[in-house]
Amino acid sequence: MAEVGKKRISEYEFVGRAIKKLRKPPYKGIHSVYSGFNQAFKDYFGTNPVETTQRLAKEGKITIRPVRGGVMLYLPEEAPSQTDSKRVLKTILGGDE
Repeated sequence: MAEVGKKRISEYEFVGRAIKKLRKPPYKGIHSVYSGFNQAFKDYFGTNPVETTQRLAKEGKITIRPVRGGVMLYLPEEAPSQTDSKRVLKTILGGDE
């Protein structure tokens, strides 16, 4: 827990700092479970990090990608782009005709 008398940071600032400080190059994001983020968040805020990270993702402040055993957390400008499914379908289905 944070020391008494110290100013607590916001959930958004906590998540941003975690992403920047816990990631291992060359990776741009962190695994919510394996990095220790979830437990650290619970220890600091005493709340469920899943609800907060989902809210921050809906607000566009972070990006979440599902992975085995949890999710990857990214800053929006550093998240890998998701493949355009329509383009992939066109590639798969086109050309056979």
